[in-house]
Amino acid sequence: MFADPQSITVNAVAQSLPAVARNDNASRYRKDDGTYVFSVSHQYAKRNRFSVRIDGQKVAADPLAAGINVVATMSTYLVIDAPPTGYTNAELKDIALALSAWCTSANLLKVLGGET
Repeated sequence: MFADPQSITVNAVAQSLPAVARNDNASRYRKDDGTYVFSVSHQYAKRNRFSVRIDGQKVAADPLAAGINVVATMSTYLVIDAPPTGYTNAELKDIALALSAWCTSANLLKVLGGET
């Protein structure tokens, strides 16, 4: 299991997330105010799936109603989906790191801007 608490850095600010749930194949970590949840999970079947995920929540102004706030949520995650045999963990790691390296600030802003 990962250490408790886990830390993520959002916009240069470290966020401490203590463990709130753990079992053999999944762990959840949540910031005390609920603004961030970090999850790590594994599924083993005909295809193995390994997932890391961050969910965010904040209160934001409603763009359609002046003076009204709404709860806005988002999530971002990486899933590695592979057969139980055929790829080594090192090969899967290298491919995941290739995607991670591609996710520069400029490329992510292009994706968020609708480029394909």
